[in-house]
Amino acid sequence: MHAIAQILVGLVAALHVYFLVLEMFLWDTPYGRRTFGITPEFSAASKVLAANQGLYNGFLAAGLVWGLALGRSGWMIDIFFLACVIVAGLYGGLTVNRRILYVQVVPAVLALIALHIP
Repeated sequence: MHAIAQILVGLVAALHVYFLVLEMFLWDTPYGRRTFGITPEFSAASKVLAANQGLYNGFLAAGLVWGLALGRSGWMIDIFFLACVIVAGLYGGLTVNRRILYVQVVPAVLALIALHIP
């Protein structure tokens, strides 16, 4: 796996660690509410659901880091987890907020393309 692909996969993993922190720990804070554009009432009522969602983002990040840690032999693992990120991002972009397409899907697609460039 060449350097650009590694950097892009690492970026996607880092984004998902950030999403984990936002959803699991900062959801019901002023920063979390401002980031997601939600009210204090909504953030309090949905805090457990957001934490669950954050945990899944952590699993995606862990899978990508696992693939990176294996080097060239981990590229199929990264392809699988990038595909999961893309599917989740497409669903979120279509059902929650179009911004998800740019924040989550575009970097994952770029990383997936980079993994296929010799």
